[in-house]
Amino acid sequence: MSAGNHRLSQTLHPTILGADRQGIYGQSVDLVPLLTGRIPPARPQSVYVHTPFCFHKCHYCDFYSIVDTSDKQEEFVSRLSSELLNLQPFLAHRARTIFIGGGTPTLLSPHLWERFLPILAAVGLRADTEFSVEANPETVTRELLDILVAGGVNRLSIGAQSFNPRLLKTLERWHDPANVTRAVELARSAGVHNLSLDLIFAIPGQSLDDWHRDLEAALALRPTHLSCYALTFEPNTPLAVRLSTGQVRRLDEDLEAEMFLVTRERLRTAGYKAYEISNFAKPGYECHHNLAYWRNEDWLTAGPSASGHVAGLRWKNAPHLGRYLASQGLAPLSECDVPKPATRLAERLMMGLRLSEGIDSASVLADAELFGKAEVISATALECERAGHLHTENGRWTLSEASLLIADTIIGGLMRALDP
Repeated sequence: MSAGNHRLSQTLHPTILGADRQGIYGQSVDLVPLLTGRIPPARPQSVYVHTPFCFHKCHYCDFYSIVDTSDKQEEFVSRLSSELLNLQPFLAHRARTIFIGGGTPTLLSPHLWERFLPILAAVGLRADTEFSVEANPETVTRELLDILVAGGVNRLSIGAQSFNPRLLKTLERWHDPANVTRAVELARSAGVHNLSLDLIFAIPGQSLDDWHRDLEAALALRPTHLSCYALTFEPNTPLAVRLSTGQVRRLDEDLEAEMFLVTRERLRTAGYKAYEISNFAKPGYECHHNLAYWRNEDWLTAGPSASGHVAGLRWKNAPHLGRYLASQGLAPLSECDVPKPATRLAERLMMGLRLSEGIDSASVLADAELFGKAEVISATALECERAGHLHTENGRWTLSEASLLIADTIIGGLMRALDP
């Protein structure tokens, strides 16, 4: 539903599974010994939990979710609780961040949250844990919020996407924009003041004035965090099919670029820092969980389709509720790999250069030296600097403001410098 359900461009190859990546589920691959041999002294401090239920599949969404079958919710929560207990030996004594995404986590029945949250608290909750839950505005109730707050949740990520009913219809996003305001007010009254809103721009048929109005409607709610993403037509989604058949048309690239620039300027004047290309926060309210992804830190994961990362080991749980419910211990896998050093470094560049803090150039060059690429990547970075695309300050590489519109091109050039 949002960035919390980390859309990471991980290159996962089947070297451990020993099979192709299409349709091969790794029930025979036991993640426990792989983790046991790799857990670093500073154990993972972040946990992502994926809940697959939705009451409707939005046409732009390619995350694993299924239309809610409430008869499976109770079985799912029992299985998830078991999986989390099996993850506990690999987690730091207490987690620094927990993110529950989906799907629509707030679609789970309140009594199931009452059962599940104490398990999660016992596994890894501490007083200062950033504990985020994704929420659909239609499913936020005071009863649920009171249960979440009592269980330690202190951050809510609300999927607004747009405040324009016409544009929501284009996305097949079923909620009343007025319920975004209601959800925010309910959250604050329940004691949740760290509130993030998700917005999408470059929706077919959207004008610049439409986007201005969406930004102003979001700012009027005074969130601490905003995620503003350009719409992507993900393969095999209904929206991508509508695009291919001419039912919808992409927005003009120049208009999309203008929306991007307007977003950065308007949120800057409103006191939000662009700490990542598409994410904006009031001072001190950056999403620390997503920062763990962008900084290439370690995290554990639970639930079907969720991806994890520990000390270079990458894996993805099988995106299949039935297989998940039938399994025991940790979730069955669909992908598992230890990427080569060049791949890992390329991913660090891809993620780290999206951040306003950039990436430590000395560590990049030291890692590149291990496979003989330090000189070529240094030369590529220098070329980018001379072109005004990259800055070096305090030993860190950062993208220049002027290059953000072509960030993928700049980052891609640095990544290609690592090719054999």
